[in-house]
Amino acid sequence: MKRRNFIKTTSCVTVGALLPNSNIIYGTEKKYVGSTFHTTENSHIKIDGNTMFIETKTLNAILEKGIIISLRCKQTGQEYIRKSESNKNRALQLIYNNDTVNINDEVSGNITARKISRNKAEYIFHTWNGDGILFISADDETGDIIVEPSAYSSRPGLLACRWNIVNIKDTLDLIAPFYQGVKLKLNDPLLKNTRWKWPFSWEAGLAILQDDNGGFWVHTQDDKYRFKALQTSSEDPFTLGFDSEAFGPIENNLSAGGVAWRINTYSGNWHVPAERYREWYWKTYNLLSEEKKRPKWLNNIKFALSWCPGDARILDAIAKRIQPDNVLLHFPNWRTDPYDENYPTFIPSNEAKIFIKKAQQMGFHVMPHFNSIDMDPSHPVFEQVRDFSYRDIESKVLQGWSWYDGKGIGVPESNLNRLTNRDKKVMVKIHPGLGMWRSILVENMQKAIADLSLDSVFIDVTLCTWNIHNSIVDSTTTPEGMNKLIKYVAGINDGIAVGGEGLNEITAQAQSFAQVHLFKHGADGYERGSDCDLNHFLFSKICKPFGYSGLSGKNEQESLRMKVHLDHGAIPTITINSPDEIINPNPAVSEMFKMAIGK
Repeated sequence: MKRRNFIKTTSCVTVGALLPNSNIIYGTEKKYVGSTFHTTENSHIKIDGNTMFIETKTLNAILEKGIIISLRCKQTGQEYIRKSESNKNRALQLIYNNDTVNINDEVSGNITARKISRNKAEYIFHTWNGDGILFISADDETGDIIVEPSAYSSRPGLLACRWNIVNIKDTLDLIAPFYQGVKLKLNDPLLKNTRWKWPFSWEAGLAILQDDNGGFWVHTQDDKYRFKALQTSSEDPFTLGFDSEAFGPIENNLSAGGVAWRINTYSGNWHVPAERYREWYWKTYNLLSEEKKRPKWLNNIKFALSWCPGDARILDAIAKRIQPDNVLLHFPNWRTDPYDENYPTFIPSNEAKIFIKKAQQMGFHVMPHFNSIDMDPSHPVFEQVRDFSYRDIESKVLQGWSWYDGKGIGVPESNLNRLTNRDKKVMVKIHPGLGMWRSILVENMQKAIADLSLDSVFIDVTLCTWNIHNSIVDSTTTPEGMNKLIKYVAGINDGIAVGGEGLNEITAQAQSFAQVHLFKHGADGYERGSDCDLNHFLFSKICKPFGYSGLSGKNEQESLRMKVHLDHGAIPTITINSPDEIINPNPAVSEMFKMAIGK
């Protein structure tokens, strides 16, 4: 178990009533149903030299050489961009490994604006370091401004094209789906110079900027699994960078783009844009059908035990405090193999069979721990799938785990050593887009599920999808492949509840439970950003979060971690090592039980 500890180290409408379980938001002036405003108001774009004036039903904006210099909400009259005399602002940048290149006319070249139609225009960049386009349109129905950046140069190795929003007012809070949701000032040190990759750490494609009575927001309605990222506080903390990544491999790549970013204003609290995004998300991925697939007992779970020891006395102790059918048990050490070794072999030990049977007879819901994409390279299956291992998009190193001398290290690049160090828990990640891998995994899982009569399983590292060197396998990216994998597992025996690691807009679609991580966990003051349950708001109708690790309440740090999980809407969760911690609980563990039973 020590190895797990390493991971620790809208539019402008007035909010009259927000109905969380409804598809309707009622305002004082307009009615919003789903993602469509019922109106016939037209948007307009006008150009004067290199200045672009945009008016939609919800906002007025001014752009200069592609840079937003004014963004004003029509309903509230609020302006969200600060005036600046600086000439260092950049609308477009090219992102290389450890290098950011400006696409501007500082040295030579030009940036010109061109009108295409009533509500469409573009900026054309021909500059010293590269060329690009900002295609801009205005959506009549929603009032969104849609910005589609693309850029290129003759220099190979391009990772992404970045579109920047600069000079954001310093009164605004950033509300974003980083590790279950954060609410922080843009200049908070916790956000400093961080590139949040979708969907691994930027868990849904939206960012909300909120003041006392509304704000503005940026989102993408991308359903093609394109890789993207959000850059916070690189040089200027009041700049946000929205990256459109090229698919790996990138060593010969010259161009990037393809993601359309939507910007709009709103009045009210952050639930207004989040609700609109959720409605789009539900419709796009047909999640009403997923809701119907969830087990009836999903909403009965009130308490969770992560990393549950296989001690039957713990079951008896819990049953004296809460009804077992309200309890979810994440059970890691149940196989004949040691933890995190010899995947994808899943053979239950005799001791685990006895423990699971007793738990099921008492009414507990037990999730034995499997793994989604990590496998032991000394396993015979590796020969079939080794060519589809994760490699870093820039360094090309193998990605996975090894565990040595109490800490995590990389995967051996020696072909021999990769196969002969099982004692160091070497694991390599296999691309989930590979149909053969999904078949092998589910075949091995299905045997254990039948043997143990399981109604739920936990598959680890489902959050580990990002852009890699070999990003496309079977015409599928890693996030799309993980989505397919989770759905494949969930379909075993006509339906089984799946728990996974992490919670994002891809994994939530077929997972019933998510063991979630915390934002900047371990950093000083990380809890100050926790006053925002954004992911719970977006996903909890189909996927319930519960806590990860270090939740024993034995010290101030673990008690705080338990509280932050609750702030994010997680099921009350503990981690313990003995039944005595249930029989004689400390105050933090006792509080979790009280919350679970409604006292």
